[in-house]
Amino acid sequence: MKKIIFLASAVLVLNSCVVSTAAKVVKGAVNVSYKAVKGTVNGISWAVSKAKGKIDEDRLDGTWRVVGAYRGSFEDFTKDQNPESSFTSDCTDGFDQIVFKAKKSKFKPAHCSSGKEDWVKYSLEFGRNPVTQEKENYIKYNSNNYISVIDVNNKTMVLEGNVIPKLAFSGTKLFLLEKVK
Repeated sequence: MKKIIFLASAVLVLNSCVVSTAAKVVKGAVNVSYKAVKGTVNGISWAVSKAKGKIDEDRLDGTWRVVGAYRGSFEDFTKDQNPESSFTSDCTDGFDQIVFKAKKSKFKPAHCSSGKEDWVKYSLEFGRNPVTQEKENYIKYNSNNYISVIDVNNKTMVLEGNVIPKLAFSGTKLFLLEKVK
């Protein structure tokens, strides 16, 4: 009789744990999907959402190719009904890659000219960005230049700011990058 009561109570406890865990998973999935903006840029599918919390600097490491540049900010992008139409790739005559060496905290910026760029020291920080006044991940370089890191994973990265100075005059602020190596 004691075994039956013990088994029944164990089943009841395990069942309640499974139900509460499943509810948390569903709630988390809804929150993630609500904040993501999906689209296709130059044949590449994107799901862009702002990172929650600090991004590990090692995720930046490698060579990233600029796939698209959005004319507007991340906020404009999230409100845009058809963001694919506002992407441009005006940087056809120059270097459209950014190379990060996270262990040395330096990067080689993208540019739209035939000249070579030098390595630039940077620091990846999480906190209130002096430019946007929002709590986010950002890259600080050359003492007072900032690039917001919207999100980065093993295949894609989204940056906001003056990534390619030539495009800044046209109002381009959001850059979608794809990992090359």
